[in-house]
Amino acid sequence: MDDYVVLCGANAYTQKFYFNPAFDVLPQRVKDELKVACVLFTSEVGGILTVEYDNEGNLRLRTEADEVDGTYDDINAKLKIKEMQEKNRELFESLELFYRVFNGIDPESKK
Repeated sequence: MDDYVVLCGANAYTQKFYFNPAFDVLPQRVKDELKVACVLFTSEVGGILTVEYDNEGNLRLRTEADEVDGTYDDINAKLKIKEMQEKNRELFESLELFYRVFNGIDPESKK
C-alpha cells in the first residue's frame, strides 16, 4: 500500500481546517486558496476532505464520511472532486512540481 503525506484537509463534522506545518514554506496565497477550496467542499458536500501526496508527488483528493451521516452523498462528492480538480488544475500542478523538487523526485515522474 502506498504511503500518503497529507498536505491539508477540512472536516465538516468538527468544522476545522488542517494544514500540515511541514509545508509552511508555501506562499500564504497558496495556503489560502487551499483552505477556501477545502472548506467550500466540505460545506457543500459534508464529510472529510484531505489533499495528499503519494510517493511520486502526485496529489490525491480523498473524501470520506461517517457511516451514520445520512446527508453525505458519495456520488456528489466524486463530482465535486472532479470539479475542484478542474477549477484548481494549475494550482495542483504547481503543488505537485513543488513537492517533487522539494523532495528530490524527478519532476517528470507522473502516473
